[in-house]
Amino acid sequence: MEITIFGATGKVGQQCLTQAILEGHRVTVLVRSAQKLRALLPVSILQNVAIVEGDALNEHDVQQSITPLTQAILFTIGVDKNSPNNLCTNITKNILKAIGEAKIRFIFCGGGSTFLKEDKLTLGAHFVRLFASTFFKKKHLDKEHQMQLLLSTQELIWLGIRPLKIVNGPKTANYKLGFNSFGPASKINHSDCANAMLCMLTENEWLNQAPIIQYN
Repeated sequence: MEITIFGATGKVGQQCLTQAILEGHRVTVLVRSAQKLRALLPVSILQNVAIVEGDALNEHDVQQSITPLTQAILFTIGVDKNSPNNLCTNITKNILKAIGEAKIRFIFCGGGSTFLKEDKLTLGAHFVRLFASTFFKKKHLDKEHQMQLLLSTQELIWLGIRPLKIVNGPKTANYKLGFNSFGPASKINHSDCANAMLCMLTENEWLNQAPIIQYN
């Protein structure tokens, strides 16, 4: 499959890129620094990757990374204290413009502090939301705005995951997706986030949904 990855230099993005290449997909990435990407991943992976250097906040750069052959987009861009407001939301807007009416699958990594009507909300879940909105307000609001954008977009084929605490660790593929109860102890690793997103390339169980991803 022809895939474009946004956020390939982040931990989830690196795993998405590596796993996608190992599974035989053809991958294009848009990164601000090709040099940084080459410092993070081995040549054996990157020799099979088309690297577009640019800024995803620039519409032209986004369009350059999405070709008529593109079948799916993996969005793994993260937000930190130095990120501009609504980074993920504004980049998603650029991606949607570039997609147009093409049947390209959009798969994204959201946030567990974004509540959906399907969620089973417990005291623990409300604590997660309060903590995120207090100490990681910029990220929390951006992920919420991105979700609202996707929910309001007609005709787009989208799927997503909402991790809570993300930790390091090897791929296990032993996690659960769904609108299950969650709380501050819920966690998942970068490798399994990537595994779940890659499974969504071909599976349709979570079309236009973004389940929580966590270990049992």
